[in-house]
Amino acid sequence: MSDALLVFLTGGIVGLGWWGMLAVLLVFTQLTIFAVTLYLHRSQAHRGVDFHPLVSHFFRFWVWLTTSMITREWVAIHRKHHAKVETEEDPHSPVTKGIRTVFWRGVELYREARTLRGDIEQYGRGAPEDWIERRLYTPHANLGPILLFVINAVLFGLPGIALWAIQMAWIPFWAAGVVNGLGHWWGYRNFESADTSTNLTPWAFWIGGEELHNNHHAFPSSARFSMRRWEFDIGWQAIRLLQFLRLAKVLRVAPTMDIRPNIAVPDADTLKALLSHRFQAMTDYQRNVFAPALKEEAAAAGAKLRKLLPRRMRKGLVNDGRWLKPDCRAQLQSWVQQRPRIQLLVEHRTRLSALLEARSHDAAERLRQLQQWCQDAEASGSAALQAYAARLKGYSLSAA
Repeated sequence: MSDALLVFLTGGIVGLGWWGMLAVLLVFTQLTIFAVTLYLHRSQAHRGVDFHPLVSHFFRFWVWLTTSMITREWVAIHRKHHAKVETEEDPHSPVTKGIRTVFWRGVELYREARTLRGDIEQYGRGAPEDWIERRLYTPHANLGPILLFVINAVLFGLPGIALWAIQMAWIPFWAAGVVNGLGHWWGYRNFESADTSTNLTPWAFWIGGEELHNNHHAFPSSARFSMRRWEFDIGWQAIRLLQFLRLAKVLRVAPTMDIRPNIAVPDADTLKALLSHRFQAMTDYQRNVFAPALKEEAAAAGAKLRKLLPRRMRKGLVNDGRWLKPDCRAQLQSWVQQRPRIQLLVEHRTRLSALLEARSHDAAERLRQLQQWCQDAEASGSAALQAYAARLKGYSLSAA
């Protein structure tokens, strides 16, 4: 057996051993996740943070080396996902394409989306177009993983090839499959956003904070994904470290909200806070108005809530059954119409949602509509609606 072959089989020129290789795997895969979540996602796609040119280019190089993804294409496909979320035009929605398709064939969906060059031009504006992007990264995207294969084989030998294989599967599985798939199918929701996004877990150190997907959809341009005290966004911690080292500049984070006491009439501060936190407003409505009313209905009927209304239909009440199948949606509407109190709450929720989602630039008219909504809620005879309207009036953005 030649010396070169022996070196290759026993660990390359570095010869780290399995524990050393495990450490390298953890570092390399974490760098890849950081390159995607910090650079491609939070910086390039949503402009929530800017990095020092050295940091930006390192991330761009690492993405090229370990994934072969082109910055402009990734950015465009992700922006389109937000613009067309849960519709037939969404590049990777489990609602329209099915969870199995997105989970197991996420890479294929990405490749299909990158062939739509009109979308890439429309949604990919602002992505890097410098010399190295035009001459190396874009035209020779597949060269990166080939170069990585050679480097791994030389440095780490046969174990390095296994390392390369894991690196190649890391983003396709965790990002294209788990986050894009399960992140719109299973988990918990902090915000009743206008999509099916979920938080997979309060923390997941190995996917860079991307597990907090519902938080991200509620505040897409925020550089910080964690929104609750018990949530941990390791990507945000990396940003804070780079910010301390003066290698990052945070441009946007989700605003915080205060509740002012004793506000008689909604004012401009109320409206501004509502528009910034419209999903929080709808979440408060669901938890403080709908949920108690449903429990009261169940108690009056002498039945458990799950028997009175199945879980999927209770979730459908949040958005008028938008994600339900037609027959189930019709069943839900019939159920609501037979219960005047629930129908009243549905009507007020629909009016408030329409007010917050409207694209009108007439702030004065919007404020007038909000004031009318509060008056109607106070005159509704529903204690829950009255209490919610009183809380709503006090919404304001925190000065901090």
